[in-house]
Amino acid sequence: MSRILVFQHVAAEPLGTLDPLIRARGHRIRFANFERQPNAEPNVDRYHGLIVLGGPMNVEDQAHRQHLRTELRAIERMLAQGKPVLGICLGAQLLAHALGAPIQRTREAEIGWYRLHATEAGRDDPVLAPLGDAAPVFQWHSYRFEVPQGAVHLARTDTCDAQAFRYGDNAYGFQFHLEMDEPLIERWLANPAYREELAALGHTDEAVIRAQTREYIAGMQQHADAVFNNFLDLVGRPQRRYTLPSR
Repeated sequence: MSRILVFQHVAAEPLGTLDPLIRARGHRIRFANFERQPNAEPNVDRYHGLIVLGGPMNVEDQAHRQHLRTELRAIERMLAQGKPVLGICLGAQLLAHALGAPIQRTREAEIGWYRLHATEAGRDDPVLAPLGDAAPVFQWHSYRFEVPQGAVHLARTDTCDAQAFRYGDNAYGFQFHLEMDEPLIERWLANPAYREELAALGHTDEAVIRAQTREYIAGMQQHADAVFNNFLDLVGRPQRRYTLPSR
């Protein structure tokens, strides 16, 4: 049975729909929760794959968030061992930074639903291809990564060119949040810090996000299940048959 290590930064940003997919396939999950244990230093050698989740902090916060340096070292070791790594939002920025790419504040935050456009490489990518040429995805970020040197650029939006990349055969960075479901989006909209960030954006509001969520969430989840299962195949195919959890 393969074991997956998950780096979580805040309670508000969990695995989401990825959690039941991983468990249904028979993989074991170990969380390193840096909000609860900021000094944790997990031994990545014991795991078959790594997933690094999002969070409100940024790569530039390393001076007062020592766990970010721990995470960068762990990512580098997983890459050196050729093990699958998936970074989501902040996790993608950490992965890109570990590969030498700069992380910068965006000109304008992306919060809510945005249309993702696959590059030619993205349309044929063994993990991301289920998203097709274009698909609405959920976003919540004000920083962005550059595609690392030697990586393959997989997707963009009209407001942020670098949205997804692959490094080697099994390391992926996604700036967007495929793991969301409607209750988790509502949880973010109720979070005071997230509400403040949304209010500062100015050109969208909760009502717009809720309406677009009702329109897009089912389609994104269907695509997300296929994308995540493709990534989990890199970690190790399950030892038993499984069925997708019902929504």
